[in-house]
Amino acid sequence: MPDSVVKIGIMSREDYKHRTIAIAKGEYVPHGDEPKIWFESLQSMAQVLNSDNQKLLQVILEKHPQSLKELEELTGRSVSNLSRTLKTMARYGIVELEKNRRRIVPRVKASDFRVEFGIKRQMH
Repeated sequence: MPDSVVKIGIMSREDYKHRTIAIAKGEYVPHGDEPKIWFESLQSMAQVLNSDNQKLLQVILEKHPQSLKELEELTGRSVSNLSRTLKTMARYGIVELEKNRRRIVPRVKASDFRVEFGIKRQMH
């Protein structure tokens, strides 16, 4: 079952890089209530979480497909398109692609989101 609400943060690539380095050096400790998923812009978030991909997540949650082929039959989207989309979502931690007997089984890890962003830099 996916987490109830997952926070999404919007931060420029440069700021995210500085944040990651500061964490690695021990100069910054993320708070537990900070976003778990980061996008560099609202546009990049909208590409990943567009309405077609939201419908895809809904189908996975409701139908529990046991392969990309089965998901193709349920959605009408080609396996190559599904594979690309799901790999992108997996990089952001939205889905998990479980390998099961030479099949890839998609699992939704996050289905409800809250977006946080601001104009000022989020980490000093």
